[in-house]
Amino acid sequence: MTTNDVIEPHPDAPPEHPRVRGLLLLLLIANAAMLAVYMGVGSVLLPTQVAAIAGDDKVAVLGLIGGISSVFATACNPVAGALSDRSGRRNPWILGGALASLAGLAFLGSVDTALLVGIGWCLVQGTMNAYQAAVTAIVPDRIPVARRGTASALVGLGLPIGGTVGVLIASQTADRVQTGYLVFGAVIAGAAVLLSFFCRDVRRTAPAPAVPFGTQLRAFLSALAAHDFRWAFIGRALMVLGYFSVIGYQLYILGDHVELPAGLTPPAAMAVLTPVTMAAMAVSTVVGGLLSDRWNRRKVFVGVSAALAGLVMVIPVVSPTWTGMIAFNALNGLAFGCFMAVDTALVTLVLPKAEDAARDMGVLNIANAGPQIVAPFVASAVVTAFGGYTPLFLVGGALSLVGALAILPIRSVR
Repeated sequence: MTTNDVIEPHPDAPPEHPRVRGLLLLLLIANAAMLAVYMGVGSVLLPTQVAAIAGDDKVAVLGLIGGISSVFATACNPVAGALSDRSGRRNPWILGGALASLAGLAFLGSVDTALLVGIGWCLVQGTMNAYQAAVTAIVPDRIPVARRGTASALVGLGLPIGGTVGVLIASQTADRVQTGYLVFGAVIAGAAVLLSFFCRDVRRTAPAPAVPFGTQLRAFLSALAAHDFRWAFIGRALMVLGYFSVIGYQLYILGDHVELPAGLTPPAAMAVLTPVTMAAMAVSTVVGGLLSDRWNRRKVFVGVSAALAGLVMVIPVVSPTWTGMIAFNALNGLAFGCFMAVDTALVTLVLPKAEDAARDMGVLNIANAGPQIVAPFVASAVVTAFGGYTPLFLVGGALSLVGALAILPIRSVR
C-alpha cells in the first residue's frame, strides 16, 4: 500500500469496493493490536507481575487492581466516544490513545509494588479505552447496514489473531515483564499510526459546542432508555463477565486447579491453549457473521452461542485435567467467537441515533470493557469465598446463560 492509496470511503460505499476492503483490513489490524494488549497483558503479564509481588495474596491483589481499574475503563470509553463525535474526528483519539497507552505500559513495566502496578494498569485501561471507542465507531460510520455482519466478522477476527499473538508474546516474555510491556506498547502504537496514516478522517459533522457535564451524562444514559439497546447491553455485559471471570484467571487455574503434564509450566500451557481457543473463535466468527447476513437472522446466533458458552463451563468442573482444558478452550472459543461477531452486528442495528454512533457505541463498550476489568474482582471474591476454582466455573456459566436469555426481549432485530 502506498501513500496514494489513502482510504477515504464514503459511508454508503458497498463493501466490495476496494477502498472499503482496505478499511476493513486496517480495522482488523487495529482491533488485533488492541486485543493483543488486553489478552497478553491482562491474562499473562499482569497476573505474573502480581504473583511475583503479592505471593499467596495474588488472587485478592489482582482482583483489587482489576476492580479499581474498571472505573477508569468504563468512564473513559463513552467520554472519549462522545468527544470524538463532537469533534467529528476519529484519528486524533486513536493515535492519542495508543501513544498514551505506550507510555502507560512503559510505566507499568518499571514498577515493583502493588500500588504502582494498580496505578499503571488504571492508566493503561483508560487510554486503551479511548483508543477503542474511536476504532469501534468506524464500523457504524462507514459500513452499510446490509453488510454489518460480514464486516463485524472480519473485524472480529482481531480477537483470535490478537489474542493468540498477545498470549504468545506474553508467554515468551513472562520472565522479563518490562520487555513484554514495551513490546505491547510498540504494537498498539504501530497499529494506530498505520490506521491514522492510511485512513484519513472524513468529518461527519461540524464540531458541536461544549455541553455541560450533566447534559452529557443524561445523554449517555438516554441510550440505555432505548428498549432494544438496553437489552443488548445487558446481554453483552453478562456474557463478557462470565467469559472473562474464568479466562482472566486461567494462568492461576492452570497452576492451582489443573494437573498439567510433567514439565509444562502455566505460561507454556497458556501458549498452547490460546491458539486452540483462537482458531475455534476465528472459524465461528467468520461462519457466524456470514450466515447471519445470509439468513438475516441475528438473535438465534447470539442466543445459542451465549448458551453454549455457559454450558461448556462444566467441563473443567467434571474433568480438571489437561485434556479437559483443551476441550473447554476449543468449545468456549467457538461459542464466544460467534457471539461477539453477530452480537456486534446486532448492536449496530439497535443504536438509538446514527449521529451519536460513537457515543452510543462507547456506552455499549462499557459492557465490553467494564466486565473484562471487573471480572478479576468477581473471580477473586468467588474463589476466596468458596475456596476454589470449581465455583468460579459455575458462576461464569450461569452468567453466560442469563446473558443468552437477555437477548430474547429485543424486538427490532430478528
